[in-house]
Amino acid sequence: MQVIEAYKPFEIQEIELSHWQKRPVKNNFFELVLIKEGRGTQCINYNEYPYQKGSLFLLPPLKCHSFAIEQPSHFVFLKFTSTFFQTTARDGMNQSEWFKEAAYILSNYNQLPGDIIHSELDRQHIYTLVDLVLKETRNYGTGSTALIKSLMTSILEILLRNIKQTAFVSNDQDERITRLLSYINEHISEPQLLKVEQLAKTFLLSPTYLSEFFRKKVNMPLREYIIKAKLKLVEIRLLHSDYTLTEIADELSFTDVSHLSKTFKRYAGMSIREFKKQGEYRLLKRSSC
Repeated sequence: MQVIEAYKPFEIQEIELSHWQKRPVKNNFFELVLIKEGRGTQCINYNEYPYQKGSLFLLPPLKCHSFAIEQPSHFVFLKFTSTFFQTTARDGMNQSEWFKEAAYILSNYNQLPGDIIHSELDRQHIYTLVDLVLKETRNYGTGSTALIKSLMTSILEILLRNIKQTAFVSNDQDERITRLLSYINEHISEPQLLKVEQLAKTFLLSPTYLSEFFRKKVNMPLREYIIKAKLKLVEIRLLHSDYTLTEIADELSFTDVSHLSKTFKRYAGMSIREFKKQGEYRLLKRSSC
């Protein structure tokens, strides 16, 4: 394994392997892996998906992953920490909004294996950008940090665009649930838009049918899904930002800090203080391969 350059707030690794070697799992924000050469199968939490040259996967934090290599493979890992989103500017968007976009990627990606790029043009763009990142790190090192940050930001822009077009329930072909889940996650901090009556009106369904349809497709009630979606964002903010509890409660439309704390303890099984002390996700927790 070769670490080309370790930057704060990101790390770039380039690996060529004939047989998979277990990588250390860190509580990073998330990382991307691009397959530059080779063929085989990716596994995340017992789910398998074939990979080939050009495949791009998202590896969320604390998620078990491995690759069964059928043909010698060249991997490039781009690892992002929360610091990246606190120090990297984005045109027309302040750091807080950029962090929210990054948290959207992390909390709403379906976390099943699979190539996350659905546009071949976007795939070509990412391949070109990664090549530029590698050339800069090899030839100029820390002198190119600003340019590399810009290239990494462009990669994330493309990633975000593709994830927002991806089904949240990957094994379901019903476009209605895809659109419904996308809408909920896009408006997770706007409770007035997520009431069953308003959702039913928006999607031209009866409230009763929408509730039953949602439970059948997602295997949990609508209200529980919304609460857990919020709490995933709470976890990310608690571990990767300096948001106060009051700010988190206000942003995600909890009544107050007490309501946030009680809800968190009910679903996470521990208090917010215990969670921060432990420093590991509960709702975004790793399973073992």
